[in-house]
Amino acid sequence: MSSPCHTSAVLVVFVALAVGVGAEQSKERSCDVVGEKNSESQMERALLKKLEPLSQMRFNVTAEKGETENYVYHFRVCREVNSTLHDFGGLVQTDRQNGKTTVIGRINETQVFSGSDWIMLIYKGGDSYGSHCSGEKRRAVIMISCKRGVTASSFSIISEEREKEQECFYLFEMDSSVACPAEDSHLSVGSILLITFASLVSVYIIGGFLYQRLVVGAKGMEQFPHFAFWQDLGNLVADGCDFVCRSKPRNAPAAYRGVGDDQLGEESEERDDHLLPM
Repeated sequence: MSSPCHTSAVLVVFVALAVGVGAEQSKERSCDVVGEKNSESQMERALLKKLEPLSQMRFNVTAEKGETENYVYHFRVCREVNSTLHDFGGLVQTDRQNGKTTVIGRINETQVFSGSDWIMLIYKGGDSYGSHCSGEKRRAVIMISCKRGVTASSFSIISEEREKEQECFYLFEMDSSVACPAEDSHLSVGSILLITFASLVSVYIIGGFLYQRLVVGAKGMEQFPHFAFWQDLGNLVADGCDFVCRSKPRNAPAAYRGVGDDQLGEESEERDDHLLPM
């Protein structure tokens, strides 16, 4: 192989590797549950999937404590706050006085739990404490409470527990509809069947009316679909009701007599001619 061809091949391979690495780096990392890789339970996978609508959002909150502590907390759901650093930081603290950043919790050490109307997201593996909590790694606990109609709101810091020897944590809370349980249908089976039946009847009547009028060219009552059938059905129902509901023989005389011509008697032969003027 000549030298120019060899150089071109090396450049092509280098460009391909650079593109592959760049694509890998540009792809944002997501939450990795604590434990062996791909060992998440079915419940944990379901909860992480429920949190996906929040993954593209960023949350910030400022906390001041006296004159010495003034921080801004940056939080993302199952994504890195700063993906260019590749530090897995899902919740990061920034000191507003000197600009120092501290990772409170990392998404590659995630725990997730849920209740009837809440989801608890925990980022572990943050930067180590200094003189507090025996120098253990920081941990962020985010309580996501149900609030229907709101994608996400009210992100705030509740407290920082750092006076213990172990198991210290930062506690945050926020509201979101993703933590809400599925709403139960308030319609019973009977109501659903009734609505379905009424819908079918409406479609039958309206569609049949339009067909009879526009296609067949019917007028008046004959525009009603299958008018002759329903007319005969009404007569049959009336005959059946008459047969079932009447207890005496059908050929028995009626218990009453109607007002007919036979009750008026014969017309009087008397004339009123004498009343006429002569």
